[in-house]
Amino acid sequence: MATVFVTRRYPGGALARIPAAGHTMDVWEEDQPIDRATLLERAREADALLCTLTDTVDGELLDACPRIRTVANYGVGYDNVDVAAAHARGVAVGNTPDVLTDATADLAFALLLAAARRLPESMAIVTEGRWGAFKPDGHLGRDLAGATLGIVGAGRIGAAVARRAAGFDMEVLEGTSRGGTPLPELLERSDFVSLHVPLTPATRHLIDAAALERMKPTAILVNTARGPIVDTDALIAALHAGAIGGAALDVTDPEPLPADHPLLAAPNVLVLPHVGSATTRTRGRMTELAVGNVLAGLAGEPLPHAVPAPRA
Repeated sequence: MATVFVTRRYPGGALARIPAAGHTMDVWEEDQPIDRATLLERAREADALLCTLTDTVDGELLDACPRIRTVANYGVGYDNVDVAAAHARGVAVGNTPDVLTDATADLAFALLLAAARRLPESMAIVTEGRWGAFKPDGHLGRDLAGATLGIVGAGRIGAAVARRAAGFDMEVLEGTSRGGTPLPELLERSDFVSLHVPLTPATRHLIDAAALERMKPTAILVNTARGPIVDTDALIAALHAGAIGGAALDVTDPEPLPADHPLLAAPNVLVLPHVGSATTRTRGRMTELAVGNVLAGLAGEPLPHAVPAPRA
């Protein structure tokens, strides 16, 4: 029998598989993420850790919790886990790929549509009692048909966004580290830019002041990947200067974004609280995959969705 520490109440019924397999399960039941000191204490006797992006899993934690042999991250991204430190200590790391592709692509396109048609502004006009007579030149937004969408990172989610764009008769430019449209050209030609790269040292602040300057002054930036891919200070400056047309973000840096953060006071910005995978079916499937990784690790088997050790 092993002990599994679970850092949140993950949705769906899959968590029940852990005690059903004869293991002890300790779950953090609070609504807010577990703080660092409590995480180190609660996971100290754990053999496996089921965690998510708000939980930093690094060498310090693994040294403080030496029994941990499996880290199952709830999410396709795993920038919160020091994978090299884990593998150096013989700890297997798993994630939950594939199952959140469509949900995140749907949200990326929802953000694109909402920003293009200025939906938050129009909603505010209604809720604030400012809905007056019809104005032919009022509330004008952007057409998607015939517009150019630049997709930065054409993996599973980027490819799914491209398929949705085809249904709106958009021209799609795809840029990846392996080829496609070079990033400078993609930024210069696109009416909308959607980010779908993982957060790595190479992609941190990929969209910086210089990148934003390359974009059209009417272009809209969409980010459903990771907040630090965009230089937040540079984005705020670009929005205030009118260097780009707007930004629609499901992820931010920092995250969560404080209510008084200057990004929220910038013009033409739409911010959501990281809900890209937040559908009942998707989050339930993510729990199933994460639990599958935990149980395989505890059984001494290869993780079905293992994160490989980084290349030297």
